[in-house]
Amino acid sequence: MPPRRSYDQYCSAARALDTVGDRWTLLIVRELLAGPRRYTDLHADLPGVSTDVLASRLKDMERDGLTTRRRLAPPGAAYVYELTPRGEALLPVLQALGAWGETELGERRPTDAVRAHWFALPLLRALDGGTGLVEVHLEEGRFHLHAGAEAGPVYGDGPAPGEPDALLSLDTATCTAISRGELPLADAIRAGRVEVKGDGTLAEALREG
Repeated sequence: MPPRRSYDQYCSAARALDTVGDRWTLLIVRELLAGPRRYTDLHADLPGVSTDVLASRLKDMERDGLTTRRRLAPPGAAYVYELTPRGEALLPVLQALGAWGETELGERRPTDAVRAHWFALPLLRALDGGTGLVEVHLEEGRFHLHAGAEAGPVYGDGPAPGEPDALLSLDTATCTAISRGELPLADAIRAGRVEVKGDGTLAEALREG
């Protein structure tokens, strides 16, 4: 493989950007925070990336110790990509970047793609301090969150794998307002804009505000 480009600066921020500063890299990390993904799934959920660029980024990320590639056992027999512990350690970086970018979100543009699970990281920030399995219902679809998880996938597409500790139902406008930092989750629940179901400790805590 060609040598990695470098800023050639003795600075930890510059060294980090040598590894994750290329276009698409951090968004690939965002997708893999949901757990192992096939190449075709990644390509489908990263609209705008070319197949050549995606393949190149995945090779770079594997070389740099951020991801690994493995073959699923039959009958799947497909290759999947997943984060290493070093790659998972980028979660707080993405969360900080997302929090910083809340004011940049603005109104959705006609050309903007959206996937339901892209709201997962903002909602995890809103659930800061909460622990448990949360299922979220939006018009765009369902996803689930592993609030307070210290390792492994922090969210996933589709219904929760098992009985969730809390189930949140809300419309996209409310979820967008929470993602922009305009509406605290507790206020949205009190206003009836988020319906909370479940008997778990987390559900009770959310209802109590």
